[in-house]
Amino acid sequence: MKIRTGFDIAFEAPQPTPMILALSVHPSRMPDVLTSSELHFDPPIPSQAFRDGFDNICTRIVTPPGRLTISADFTVQDSGRPDEVAPDARQIAVQDLPDEVLVFLLGSRYCDTDKLSETAWSLFGTTREGWSRVQAIVDYVHERIRFDYQRADATRTAWDGFMQRHGVCRDFAHLAVAFCRCMNIPARYCTGYLGDIGIAPVPDPMDFSAWFEVYLDGPQGPRWYTFDARHNTPRIGRILMARGRDATDVAITTNFGFTHLARFDVHTDAVA
Repeated sequence: MKIRTGFDIAFEAPQPTPMILALSVHPSRMPDVLTSSELHFDPPIPSQAFRDGFDNICTRIVTPPGRLTISADFTVQDSGRPDEVAPDARQIAVQDLPDEVLVFLLGSRYCDTDKLSETAWSLFGTTREGWSRVQAIVDYVHERIRFDYQRADATRTAWDGFMQRHGVCRDFAHLAVAFCRCMNIPARYCTGYLGDIGIAPVPDPMDFSAWFEVYLDGPQGPRWYTFDARHNTPRIGRILMARGRDATDVAITTNFGFTHLARFDVHTDAVA
């Protein structure tokens, strides 16, 4: 299947403001991009792309005073298959994990494992290791947090989400990631596009989506598997933009100065 996706975002700044953008498709999905996914700037400004430490494609710019619009519109080839389910995937002992995976066991800015470790073990310590334990975490987080688009909070940590019991997709992902790390399961935060494909349309405004991946030993060997605590069901048409420890690493924009978000539109639709 083909998916047309993109965004139209505008910022207003009183003075030149450096920014880092994480708005490009992840390199792992670039072979599936059928049309140009280049970022467009209005007015035109210089930009410089680079790969960050998690292999995400980032872009450096300096916004001019006034309004700057950033947009992209492109088509992606997708398998049309839902997220893979591997119930027999097993947990890997910490001492057997690859070196590059160990960072995803540690606490981070939004995944405050030190506050949640005792709770995690009391909730999930008796569950079967591996896929079943991750699914138990996802089930719990899905029920614990109530989705409320109006209650988004850029400072909310996993512990805050656990206590406040409301949030948006990033809060579901942060709490699930933190619980997994507390249980010695490597987990990393993901962001990208996820449209209402294969499901009934939902009334919430379209936005970028957040989910997470865990490192387990499945039928084809150790690999990362996708989980989604907000939706808690395999979904079709995820288009990955960036991965990291938490939302700090994959923020769609990081501003080094004041900017006002003047417009925010995201679209993700299956092509007939």
